[in-house]
Amino acid sequence: MYDICAIGELIIDFTPVGVTEQGTPLFACNPGGAPGNVMACLSRLGKSAAFIGKVGKDQFGSFFKQVLGGQGMETRGIIEAEDANTTLAFVHINESGDRSFSFYRKNCADILLQESEIDYGLLEESRAFHFGSVSMTDEPARSATFAAAAYAKNAGKLVSYDPNYRPNLWMQKEQAKAAMLQGMEYADVVKVSEEELAFLTGEGNIKKMGRSLCHEYDLSILLVTMGCKGACCITKEFAIYQPTFDVKTVDTNGAGDASMGGFLFSLMEQQINPKDITQQEARICLEFANATGALATTKSGAIPAMPSYEEVLNCISRQKRCAAVLS
Repeated sequence: MYDICAIGELIIDFTPVGVTEQGTPLFACNPGGAPGNVMACLSRLGKSAAFIGKVGKDQFGSFFKQVLGGQGMETRGIIEAEDANTTLAFVHINESGDRSFSFYRKNCADILLQESEIDYGLLEESRAFHFGSVSMTDEPARSATFAAAAYAKNAGKLVSYDPNYRPNLWMQKEQAKAAMLQGMEYADVVKVSEEELAFLTGEGNIKKMGRSLCHEYDLSILLVTMGCKGACCITKEFAIYQPTFDVKTVDTNGAGDASMGGFLFSLMEQQINPKDITQQEARICLEFANATGALATTKSGAIPAMPSYEEVLNCISRQKRCAAVLS
């Protein structure tokens, strides 16, 4: 059995690492894509993870399978497309370490994953399932993603979901919003950024907006990441906030995915049924998630920056953070 399996995009991130003597930009080639980042985080922390997706039969596709396999991840669900390339993204990082993306994705492999190519055996062999919304931008990957999510939900798996909004990958905002909200129908645990929560529900109080989603879509847990401010855990019964940990930030790419991975890891370690989570259990999960996310910003790249279990525990022991009830 695997602890968790994910479906979604696999994207090569080209991250700036300086310039040549002639002033030409230098980029590091890092494997990424939100679902893969979450699986890499969980694998690094000690959980067994598997992945379902599609890459090109090119040097980047081979690189992906090599790196993910090297992380201890099961890669048999990753299909190689004969007639499509692996998706590329160039990451732009500002002086604060915050990032934006330029995607090269037209007719690329990850959006060509078909429902018939899903390895349902991997889903059956996994205790939990994770998916995101970037694989919903185009067919046939959209239908494949929803099919896998429905299968996992009907099989009684723990389902986690990341409605990850990248505006330049969608034709229209309303199309994106509708698809992102549809994904919540299958989920037990959802992670959104503060900005994504506002996009999906409208501007307003985080607790009120989060509680609204929990009730409307019967979510057990909503994790709201707030960058350098920390994160919130919202359920139908309570809402708590915890500040982040103080670290020297280099690159925020993958930080939210690391937070999600850390939260899921703690949830699994405590053997918590999300529907029954207590406020104290949520505090422990939120603390672990915040530490994992913070540490992921201290190195360049997403997957290469994921911290180990020992590193997270050391971070928590050095900087104790207290959660507060969210007003």
